[in-house]
Amino acid sequence: MSDEQAQTGPGTRTRRALLAGAGAVGAAVVLSACGDDGDSDGGAAPSSGGPQATASGGASTGALAHTTDIPVGGGVIYASKGVVVTQPAAGQFKGFDSICTHQGCPVSNVDGGTINCTCHNSRFSIADGSVKGGPATKPLPPKEIRVDGDQITLA
Repeated sequence: MSDEQAQTGPGTRTRRALLAGAGAVGAAVVLSACGDDGDSDGGAAPSSGGPQATASGGASTGALAHTTDIPVGGGVIYASKGVVVTQPAAGQFKGFDSICTHQGCPVSNVDGGTINCTCHNSRFSIADGSVKGGPATKPLPPKEIRVDGDQITLA
């Protein structure tokens, strides 16, 4: 008779039960790492690398961002709002949909003058959303934003 076939009394654990319990604990740890990290920046995703890298958290209630949150020549992705806000030239702010037109992946960063989708490496202009590198063939649709003083809101 093997360990797993042996009759066990109350409180006695088999190897199978211990391994199953350890696996459940491991799965719980992995799943908890996928949860909300508690940041309160409204879903702003920082851009990667260089001076364009920024995340916002200072905008007042109702506002998407402050104009100072958006770097000149870069942008910030607000995934929870479905928008990328860019500043191609000083004082010029643009809004674009944050979903890649290739296969519907969310764009992942703004770097080097482009909005980038790392699912399949499509790149879009921060000035007009046009395709700068495929496989995407359609530009990112514009999103209406409003700049009022130093506040940027969805229109």
